[in-house]
Amino acid sequence: MMLPPEVSRAVEDFRAARRKAALQEILARITGRSAELLSYDEVRRQLRALEGGKTQLREIPLDAIVGSVGRYTDFTRDFLPRRDSDQQRWVNVMEKATGQVGLPPIDVYQIGDVYFVLDGNHRVSVARQLGSKTIQAYVTQVRSKVKLTPDARPDDLILKAEELEFLEQTHLDELRPETGFTVTSPGQYPLLLEHIAVHRYFMGIDEQRPIPYEEAVCHWHDTVYQPVVQIIREQGILRHFPGRTETDLYLWLSRHRAELEEALGWHIPAEAAALDLKTRFSAELSNSFARLASRILDLVTPDALESGPPPGVWRQEVAALREDRLFAHILVTISERDAEWVALQQAAVVARREEGQIQGLHITAPRKKTTAERVQNLVVEFDRRCEALGVHGHLAVESGTVARVICERSRWTDLIVSKLTYPPADHPIARLSSGFRTMIRRCPRPILIVPRSPGELNHALLAYNGAPKAEEALYLAAYLGSRWGTQLTVLTIEHPETDVQAVQARARAYLDGYAIAARYLSHAAGKRSQILLDTARREGCDFILMGGYRASPMVEVVLGSEVDEMLRQTEIPLLICR
Repeated sequence: MMLPPEVSRAVEDFRAARRKAALQEILARITGRSAELLSYDEVRRQLRALEGGKTQLREIPLDAIVGSVGRYTDFTRDFLPRRDSDQQRWVNVMEKATGQVGLPPIDVYQIGDVYFVLDGNHRVSVARQLGSKTIQAYVTQVRSKVKLTPDARPDDLILKAEELEFLEQTHLDELRPETGFTVTSPGQYPLLLEHIAVHRYFMGIDEQRPIPYEEAVCHWHDTVYQPVVQIIREQGILRHFPGRTETDLYLWLSRHRAELEEALGWHIPAEAAALDLKTRFSAELSNSFARLASRILDLVTPDALESGPPPGVWRQEVAALREDRLFAHILVTISERDAEWVALQQAAVVARREEGQIQGLHITAPRKKTTAERVQNLVVEFDRRCEALGVHGHLAVESGTVARVICERSRWTDLIVSKLTYPPADHPIARLSSGFRTMIRRCPRPILIVPRSPGELNHALLAYNGAPKAEEALYLAAYLGSRWGTQLTVLTIEHPETDVQAVQARARAYLDGYAIAARYLSHAAGKRSQILLDTARREGCDFILMGGYRASPMVEVVLGSEVDEMLRQTEIPLLICR
């Protein structure tokens, strides 16, 4: 018996829909992305949703219908039929949809921005097959603390249930309604609750009183969570991790920071941990390539022949972390040969002026056995001296090559302070093996080198010739002059390639911009190291501020440099800039 043309077309449409459904289920198994409709009863149970809203007739988007009350297994996520036995009913609905009668409204429940079909699953299926964008529906609102969106999948229910429990326990949606807490993987909301519990515990210890839970929640949000989110925004970290949320990154950053502090034995500021997270794990191709290239270069180049970062990188990194001070975290090398703890005394001078924290570092030689008792004694003595000097500090002990360990750890700090123990001798082999040369070249931070005794850093001799690293020294001189009130004497030594007047005019204009009155001197060409040291002595300077190595590493290994001469001869601290 031949079917009428309209019925025949409806049958073909059904079979086409069945083929699409089969293909969609195959793709779902391959990709792991569910093609299932959501069960209204399961969603309502997990989200603790409450029925009872008014029913209204209105047009709703078909794409926002994500589930069904009873027949969620009969159709795919796109409402394609999954059973051949549905053919007759589906065809009947298609005939009505394309005929004179049309389709009556469906009945749905609404939770958030999505809908669940109470009556009319076949009508939705046919409407989507016909390419419709909307459908008329009687909509009953269902109330829930959390919102569902049209892209919600079955696995998302776990997230939504966890979110609901989080909000019901903390009431942050009421206490801090302007802040959203969205995560992209299960198990994160319990971690947030754990953070709040720990914060409440330490609040109780600090304030010596029981802390009401609501007070702890608000205090955690205002003093812990929100400041970290602000760092994430200021550093633009979110764009480096597509598909993640601010709450995801808060948790990741908190974990990353804790791992760093455990590995390094230091307190790590959130800003530095965030910068490291972005640098090390960014998904951007350019960053990934740069990391790979840097690792390869580090493997094939001897430490003594590495040029280190270009001038000014340290300034850019510190400026990205904070605006109020340059030296919040000071790395101090602690040597058992330094009986007077000269480096720590010098670092304390900086820390007191900057309200900074000292990150002590004691390095043992590879394969050298150090007893736990010896390490503990060193830590105890370090803590005792920090307390006596009126500064806060943490001491870490690590094994390795001294220059390499210092350079690796220096990126967590703003300044390196080290006692001048073994200045490079005046021949190529000694220069090639000098740890001090390697440290000055490779470290991405300024280095304050103390030869015999610490200085109060009240009067600086700035060696300035307009070279890139001298520009960094000028920048630092302006900072010390404006923040510390450090007296400045600016010395320019004549050279065939240096226009002394132009160079000093540049320095004067820069320092005048900070309202810093400095003394400006020039000197005829000669042995630069001796001129600098003699001038510092004559002018009563208690430290010298200068740029680091200028020539290529190979050239300076062979020929030596003025920096090496300064290291061998100085009796006052040298602050060397990159």
